[in-house]
Amino acid sequence: MSRRKKQQDEESRGVPEYMTTYGDLVTLLLCFFVLLFAFSEIDAKKFQAIMQSFQGSAGVLNGGKTLDDAQFVNNSTLSDNITSNIKEIRELRALKESFEEHLEEHDLESQITVELDERGLLLRFDDNVLFDSGRAEIKTQSKDTLRFISELLREEQLSDKFIRVEGHTDSDPIKNSRIFPTNWELSTIRAVNVARFFIEETDMIPEKLSVSGYSKYHPVAPNDTAHNKAKNRRVDIVIMNSDYQRSEPNY
Repeated sequence: MSRRKKQQDEESRGVPEYMTTYGDLVTLLLCFFVLLFAFSEIDAKKFQAIMQSFQGSAGVLNGGKTLDDAQFVNNSTLSDNITSNIKEIRELRALKESFEEHLEEHDLESQITVELDERGLLLRFDDNVLFDSGRAEIKTQSKDTLRFISELLREEQLSDKFIRVEGHTDSDPIKNSRIFPTNWELSTIRAVNVARFFIEETDMIPEKLSVSGYSKYHPVAPNDTAHNKAKNRRVDIVIMNSDYQRSEPNY
């Protein structure tokens, strides 16, 4: 058989047989990594950093730097931060359960709710628990509740946490405008009075505390019914997580 005839016969047979096995192997590997991806917990920051590190290197994405030094993808810093964040989330979840148990033991679960959000662990005082309508003086009967909350906030596991006291109102205009011109003043002074109580009456460390007044502009429900407005009239105490803590002074 001539060389030309042999070459034509090989070409007519199509791709080599080993390519079928090779294709199956690649497909199985792809399925394996997709399965690992499906079972993993995706961290948005890690994903973004990894995508930036590959940008332009695979010839698929738009051109860019092969490596992004700012994200520390090639050393352990990113991994350490992710591990630390996961640990912190678990600690805050455990702390949430502990707080809920303490509140239930003292029959305070109807007055104070405990939630986890992107900022950290939040203690929310429901409407009129601490203040009368349109007033900023802490109710006498509520001071024992604040002392109890202060004890929780001074526990050892919170020694490195920053705490913010936030005041909120509904959308109704202030009625006693001679004292508080707007809801801005009312929400802020309420937060200030709670923080002052913690410092002056329970010896909390002042450097750990900050206050914010948000007026009607951070509602948790639409201001369309009396029930929803009551939800928006609140004081929140936020135990800040590490990411939000960095935005606070001295941290």
